[in-house]
Amino acid sequence: MMKDAPLNSFTAPSLPSEISYLHYRSLLRSCALGHAPPALGRSLHAALLKAGILLSSISSNISSALFHMYTALGPPSSALTAFQDIPRGTRSHVDWTALISCYTRNAFPARALLLFRAMCRDGFDPDEVTLLSVLSAAACLSYPIIGASSHLFLLKLGLPFTVPACNAVMNMYTKCGLMLEARRLFDEMPSPNVVSWTVILAGFLRCEGICSGRKVFDQMPERNDVSCTIMAASCVEARQPREALSVLANMIFIKDSLMRRLNHVSLCSLLSACSQAGDLTVGRWIHATALKSNLLNDNHLLIVNTAIIDMYAKSGRIDAAIALFNVMPARNVISWNAILNGLSMHGMCAEALSLFSRMVKEEGLQPDDITFVSVLSALSRAGMVQRGREFFLEMKQVYGLTPKVEHYACMVDLLGRAGHLKEAETLIREMPVRPNEVVLGSLLASCSLHGKLKLGKKLLQELMDMNPKNTEYHVLLSNMCSSRGRHGDAEELRRQIKKSEEKKGPGMSYIEINGIAHRFSAGDKSHPQTLELYTKLDEIAWRLRSAGYCPNVASQVPHSMHDCLEDGEEREEREQALLSHSERLAVAFGLISTKPGMPLRIFKNLRICCDCHAAMKLISEIFCREIIVRDRNRFHRFKDGTCTCSDYW
Repeated sequence: MMKDAPLNSFTAPSLPSEISYLHYRSLLRSCALGHAPPALGRSLHAALLKAGILLSSISSNISSALFHMYTALGPPSSALTAFQDIPRGTRSHVDWTALISCYTRNAFPARALLLFRAMCRDGFDPDEVTLLSVLSAAACLSYPIIGASSHLFLLKLGLPFTVPACNAVMNMYTKCGLMLEARRLFDEMPSPNVVSWTVILAGFLRCEGICSGRKVFDQMPERNDVSCTIMAASCVEARQPREALSVLANMIFIKDSLMRRLNHVSLCSLLSACSQAGDLTVGRWIHATALKSNLLNDNHLLIVNTAIIDMYAKSGRIDAAIALFNVMPARNVISWNAILNGLSMHGMCAEALSLFSRMVKEEGLQPDDITFVSVLSALSRAGMVQRGREFFLEMKQVYGLTPKVEHYACMVDLLGRAGHLKEAETLIREMPVRPNEVVLGSLLASCSLHGKLKLGKKLLQELMDMNPKNTEYHVLLSNMCSSRGRHGDAEELRRQIKKSEEKKGPGMSYIEINGIAHRFSAGDKSHPQTLELYTKLDEIAWRLRSAGYCPNVASQVPHSMHDCLEDGEEREEREQALLSHSERLAVAFGLISTKPGMPLRIFKNLRICCDCHAAMKLISEIFCREIIVRDRNRFHRFKDGTCTCSDYW
């Protein structure tokens, strides 16, 4: 018996025959069905050309088989070429539909719509499958007129308006922003399935926001992985990471299954939520579960590993992020950007510069816009002004990248922190793009740092013109006026804050103990262990004073002019307010809830104040604890009486 030849090895017959024709057609169909690797399909095509079978009288059906193989495997251009080789008289509406679907699936919706027009001109009526592809293309392009016409086509031709067809029409309307039409269709459906609900959920989230979407999500009689992932991703986008974790936890721990079909999309959504919340416990669990469940396959290993690096860096474990980065089998620019951003957040400027050099010189990768944002941010946090100027120039002259508003914001922050306020203002005025709130707000913060009240007032007016409801700038300037003894100006700014519709959000700090996140606000007494907590806080205050600490009451803005003429009792009240800031409550709770020597990780939604920063340094030394604080801008790692920011923040 003869041994079978390898599948990718062919000896072309000298003359076309019915046997060779059937043999090739069968192999092509196997490739189209996914029973053979794509490379085999291309080898078959080459063998057909070499054998001359495509030029023979029996080529019609085999051309059709070759065409359907390419519509299944791609690329669309090869499918189109094969379609054109099918004799015009033998083309069917199935062939047209396959070609349109191929272009839609491969993200060429505009070309799919052009092919649909050509199909109609050729005298073919579309069927339900054709129109589903057209609806998908219209949804991708947000073309409501074409989408509505396809909807009308379905009804006019008397085609069955099945649940999948209705879902496709609703999906088109939601992506075109026509929620009224989508909701009307949904309400008319006799038995909407989980896909129908998911389409409506995505539409509400996109068009009406997180609150409306959550109401739909809560009403869903059944949820699947897609609906949970969409809801969680929207929570992450809305800066509600703990809500996202809650949604995905319900997806994973459901019924009797510990791990439902958790794919790379839901994995990355989970990891992104952990990054925002600083939830190291859940992040580690996801990492371990992904490894044990073989979820990190070759196709998605790079993107998931990058998300894990980002999670570790933003959860305070930059050492774990670096370790994972160093053992990654493959890295792209996104991976490098993730670790560079992590190093920047932790104030590790020297390491960031070294890694940038390695990325460019050893790996030969071209840095992008995000790369330079990370490096410039690191330089700003380290106060390396001249190196920052050089990098900003290199970005344009060496790497051919045009600076964006984010890069100007980094440079303004770098120059402003270092006291080069005039140069920073000149840079803003010479920007080719209009400065945004981030750029002007950064310079205002530098004015507060260096006591430049006149420039600060000027910037405040510009910021108020941009966003009249944002009161954070008033607070910043009010603090500056108060510290300079301008209590009248400070009081006026406080009055403006009170009149504003949008109030400044309260400072909140989180600390995780045994997998449970505990939240504190300034002066908070709602915790079940309040008595024990404030007893520890009194001990901390006593030991701080014994070490020479004196509260900086200047950082507390008086609430009224009467408070400016404070007596001893009023000063004591203001000192007490400082001592019960949210991050100090979190530290006190950490000290009573963990074993001696264990590090404390605290996450704060606002920037840590100067007085708390000074106190944290002393607390780390007095209690022999490493205290890691992630505020809105960066990480502060307090140990043995010092901070990694070197008091430059």
